[in-house]
Amino acid sequence: QFGETMHSQLTFFCELDGPALKKLFESRFVYDDLKTLDASISLGILDFSRERAEIVSKLNQLNVPVKAWLLLPKEDGYWFNMGNYSQAVQRYSDFKTWTREYGLVWSGIGLDIEPDINQMTEVHSKPSGLIKKAIQRYFSKDALKQASMAYRQLAVSIKDDGYFLEAYHFPLILDERIAGSTVAQRLGGLVDVPVDREVLMLYSSLFQPIGNKVLWSYAAEAQAIGIGITGWGVVMEGVKAPRSLTWEEFATDLRLGWQSGKPVYVFSLEGCVDQNFLPRLVTFDPSGEVNVPKTGLVRKARKGLSGILWLLERPFVLIAGLAGLAGAIVAIRSGKRREKKVKRNEPTTLQ
Repeated sequence: QFGETMHSQLTFFCELDGPALKKLFESRFVYDDLKTLDASISLGILDFSRERAEIVSKLNQLNVPVKAWLLLPKEDGYWFNMGNYSQAVQRYSDFKTWTREYGLVWSGIGLDIEPDINQMTEVHSKPSGLIKKAIQRYFSKDALKQASMAYRQLAVSIKDDGYFLEAYHFPLILDERIAGSTVAQRLGGLVDVPVDREVLMLYSSLFQPIGNKVLWSYAAEAQAIGIGITGWGVVMEGVKAPRSLTWEEFATDLRLGWQSGKPVYVFSLEGCVDQNFLPRLVTFDPSGEVNVPKTGLVRKARKGLSGILWLLERPFVLIAGLAGLAGAIVAIRSGKRREKKVKRNEPTTLQ
């Protein structure tokens, strides 16, 4: 069985509002399958309701580990980012009050670092405004430093409270670190937070048609691997939802994740239930044969991206290089003009 052969931890993301969450867990088979798989849940904390607390309490009673995936109201950006750190700090404080009120037990805390959801919905409706905000952030190194300090302090508080802390990041964060850059963070409003475990969102649905090539190119460097999307997720107005993986695609990504030897996070539990993946996982063999993707082109692209990030972090180098190139072009052209002038002034030799 899967639970007997999976040597890396399996976690399911679950991101549902109260009524949908209650409906999902009305079936005892969901609890049974999670227990059989020895799996954990990273539960999106969309509210501090009694309804959500009752689900967590039942999972606690059944010894199914639950991580609190902290989220904000959509008007505050939903995911944690450079612009809402004060709301993030308050959210954790409110979370602790709710946890004490209902006596909830958590196996860890998850911070989801992504751009402001309200700005992401402007991609189609107000692209010029989105670009303007990104450029403003590019020149706001002090703003990033301030946000980074606030999130570091939040991370210390969470650790001091005895929680295991993890962060959910887009894979670009690794290329940025290699480049010694913060450009992508500033452009996207992201923040690099020190945590116990970093989960890279290597959702092949987002990178089609080279999804599993991207996954495999980052797998060796990742601390934990997020795979998906099997369905559902937050609805963003004006943004088309990515296609859900088929069972065959999901099984391939799952085997690649297992072969990496890293903890595997699946987005999402509700998608797996909808597509009837959860019971199939109980008898699934992750060690089965899988075609390992060729990642040469992806790695070249990543190196090129790191180079661009390195230059954008050091614009003076870019400017100096462009000035040198312009100077070289001017010198070459001037040399050619002098050469032509000399040739025109040379006396003609009669034979």
